[in-house]
Amino acid sequence: MHSVAILAYDGMSGFESGLAAEIFGMTELSERFSAGIVRPWYSVKLCSEEAEVRLLGGATVRTSYGLDDLAAADTVVIPSIRDVSEPASPELVEAIKAADARGARLVSICSGAFALAAAGVLHGRTATTHWIYTDQLQKAYPDINIDPAPLYVDNGRVLTSAGCAAGLDLCLHIVRSDYGVRVANDVARRLVISPHRGGGQAQYIETPVPEPATDGRIASGMAWALANLDRPIALDELAAQAMMSRRSFLRQFAKATGTTPIKWLTEQRIQASLELLESSDFSIEQIATRVGFESPATYRHHFVRQMHTTPSDYRSAFTG
Repeated sequence: MHSVAILAYDGMSGFESGLAAEIFGMTELSERFSAGIVRPWYSVKLCSEEAEVRLLGGATVRTSYGLDDLAAADTVVIPSIRDVSEPASPELVEAIKAADARGARLVSICSGAFALAAAGVLHGRTATTHWIYTDQLQKAYPDINIDPAPLYVDNGRVLTSAGCAAGLDLCLHIVRSDYGVRVANDVARRLVISPHRGGGQAQYIETPVPEPATDGRIASGMAWALANLDRPIALDELAAQAMMSRRSFLRQFAKATGTTPIKWLTEQRIQASLELLESSDFSIEQIATRVGFESPATYRHHFVRQMHTTPSDYRSAFTG
């Protein structure tokens, strides 16, 4: 069973550690998967330097798991640290280094990236954190390529996310990577959250709730595109479906989604291919055609960029 250790610390918010515990510790999925239907679900431990920690609001949490348990876990989740101006404790840094040396998967949510940086595991890598901390993190650790834009960055074994809610997207992305799109969609339905917001989506969107006058038209164009993924779609076609000029469509789409139509469309094509890879006998070439890529080479290129693996390796991971 894959063990997940979530750091708890004095003065923490319960949201970030709670969302990770909720996703990786879903009781129903744990029981179903442990029964042998598929490989076992995760086991979750809340780990702390002290046996008792205080949460914001006055609540107290007691845990019997310490930093030794965190260092021994398969996946380590570091939520926001208490104060980004204070260095992480030597004990926590050593525990992260020990987990890294064992080849554990290391995950940070929001300012938790500062703890990973202090342990040296982000050295030479691209990482993100909440946009209000990016300049501070870059100044403190100039050897890290800090990207302030995306919701999360997946480096394979080291993953970082932006603000608190982006932790949901990252944890769901991890489930998708481990168990496939169907299971991730099941988790999303249970949590009543979006089944997929790509890591490349912008943290900060000019109008998080789009104006009603443009939202319906943008949504209409997006819905039409999703129904026609099996063929090439030109930008002018999308704009026409939204009853906008090309220029207005580009501007309003960016305001509504934080990305470009082409990037969004490519991401949707890749996502549509995942279930085909997991559950069909179609060849890679057939799948590329069915989700609208011009060639298998183009499909493989975008798949590797988005999923950090090849379509063939992804299929191997999810087929018996």
